[in-house]
Amino acid sequence: MKRLLSAFLCCLVLAAPVCRAHAKDAPAKTEQQRLEEAGELYFSYKPEEALEAYIELSKDTKNRQAFLNAAFIAMERNNPKQAVDIAAAAYRIYPQDREIIEMTAEAYLADGQYRSAEKFLSLLPEDPDRAGFFHINLARAQMGLKEKKLAKYNLKMAARAGTHPALANYLLGLLYEEEKDYKNAADVFQKATVYDHQFIEAKKHYAHALEKLGNYNEAYRQYRMIYSSDKSSKEVNQALERLRPRLSRPEKEITGGKEIIKHTFVKPLVPPADVKTREIKVGIGMRQNGRPSARSTVHFIPSHAFKITDGQSGAVLVRGKAKESWVAVLQNGRAHLLSPAGKKIAFTKSVIVTPSSQTEGEGHTIIVKNVMSGAGMTWASVDDKEYRGKLQITHDAKRNTLIPVNIVNIEEYLQGVIASEMPTKFPMNALRAQAVLARTYALKHLGKHKAYGYDVCDTQNCQVYGGVNSESERGNAAVESTMGETLEYKNKPIESVFSANCGGVTQSAKEAGWTETPYLNPVSDYKDFDFNGLQPYHFKELLQYPHDAYSRYDKHVSLAAYRWTRVVDEEDLRQVIKRQKKDIGKITALIPLRRGRSGYVSRLLVKGTKGSVTLNKENVIRNNLSLGMLRSSYFIVEPNYENRELKYFVFYGGGWGHGVGFCQTGAAGRADAGQDYKTILNHYFPLADFKSPAAPKAAVK
Repeated sequence: MKRLLSAFLCCLVLAAPVCRAHAKDAPAKTEQQRLEEAGELYFSYKPEEALEAYIELSKDTKNRQAFLNAAFIAMERNNPKQAVDIAAAAYRIYPQDREIIEMTAEAYLADGQYRSAEKFLSLLPEDPDRAGFFHINLARAQMGLKEKKLAKYNLKMAARAGTHPALANYLLGLLYEEEKDYKNAADVFQKATVYDHQFIEAKKHYAHALEKLGNYNEAYRQYRMIYSSDKSSKEVNQALERLRPRLSRPEKEITGGKEIIKHTFVKPLVPPADVKTREIKVGIGMRQNGRPSARSTVHFIPSHAFKITDGQSGAVLVRGKAKESWVAVLQNGRAHLLSPAGKKIAFTKSVIVTPSSQTEGEGHTIIVKNVMSGAGMTWASVDDKEYRGKLQITHDAKRNTLIPVNIVNIEEYLQGVIASEMPTKFPMNALRAQAVLARTYALKHLGKHKAYGYDVCDTQNCQVYGGVNSESERGNAAVESTMGETLEYKNKPIESVFSANCGGVTQSAKEAGWTETPYLNPVSDYKDFDFNGLQPYHFKELLQYPHDAYSRYDKHVSLAAYRWTRVVDEEDLRQVIKRQKKDIGKITALIPLRRGRSGYVSRLLVKGTKGSVTLNKENVIRNNLSLGMLRSSYFIVEPNYENRELKYFVFYGGGWGHGVGFCQTGAAGRADAGQDYKTILNHYFPLADFKSPAAPKAAVK
């Protein structure tokens, strides 16, 4: 009617011949064109307009993809009833279509109509490749119907199928927990955490089951891992306090921490004459945001004879012998060195410890005791670390802390980065690509944290740096074989960012909420899928039934890095949101408002009974939707109800990290397929220029 009215007005206002000519000259859009235009609307941050376009197309042409896309968007917009109507209409037209049947079942499931969901799931033909997800959906419907025996059977089948084993085991654990069968609950919750060590919610339930079984030591250890990534959880803090008096061993023994009692023999890395290099200052034991952690002592042991100089004047304060144990101490706002004999040497701003190598070809190291590793992650620990180069200890009077800084040649610094950032069992060409990027990153970010007295930190805020104990023969070889090589754009080092796994496709810097950067654009890693033609429903399929991709590389990493699932309780999410000083009541919906072309969520609405809050940028979304953080913002999310009351959200996600730039696991897959490191780098950074010293490098296999 609106179109007819518009045409009538056109003819009324304009001269009749002109109007007729215009209508004649403008060809009608094809179904495919309309489908593509609707897809562009969706991935251009206009989901409501896309939904209207898909609905209109489905009514006009009965296009099955339009139905599928419309139903998916309706569910994503927290309108399951509309999704049911759309899917049911599609089913009447396509009663034998597997995808239509499955979408109809999921719509009923999202709407809490479990009997109808079960009915439509029963219509699906057997498909081994989709069995895992089928059994999970069937179990979720049966859990809603209180058919626990059937639900347990289907979850066991799902776990065996292997499509989403972490999710299947987690849901199975909830059923055992409800029955107070803590032995079986502990078993399946542990399986979920083994498959995906970042599944913090599974860790929490595993710890609870262990506590019920009287295994207080292991329960405490699991809660400590959760605490490392989420210190604000009231429940976790209460559990730690409750368990601490019940420990049968000292807390430090239970929580672990590596102790180094012997220095490592290291070979100095001497760059050739044609390679320009320099020293870099690395803050060690830093917080996840790259800033100094609170520290009142720095305990260090040099491998060789050494001198300690004043950081400002260069004057020698003291000389020491090999393997002597010294401590820098902060007391009452004053800093001093404490010798093995107990002698105190005061200093004001900073001191520098410089060992000397006594033997030709033998490098020196410095052991630093009790350094924080993995801050903000479940594997966080306090370990002894060993470093090449010098040790600077700065007294930050403003923050009342001591800051340890490793001053080291940038190429030797890279040796401690490669194995910390990438599994050294990866193919050599992947390691070489990582070495080039790590070097580029270091040069680009010299002085990033100069306000604190160092260039870069040792955490993910910069690049993870573990020192000597993180080095490996293959990692060191990758650094040596690419000595001095970098990537540039307009004669400057690029922003060589990387993530562990892109889940099949990278996203642009702009989509991530960063500054728009010409060379940081989406790049696909899928092998058999034309990503440029992505439709919303296809995106859902990619996450729930993953296509083959170079980043689906499971030789040396868990597949959970490529495809993951998380279950987040409404109550836990409510507390996480409340910590942001925003009490919005009980959570009622999570609605993605913006997806870029890659599919990553860059804006998400959290609705509650008392209000709502909008999360912008991928890192904000990842850090505020669960205990700890989600692996990525490359996900879809589904609500789950019990008696019409929202209980939890199920996330189906892909990748690990921000997804911008270099895809580490994708590089491994490409190297395994025979691509060299320059080809790999060109794939992820096609606009960057490769810069290399004049002298060729010896080949390393």
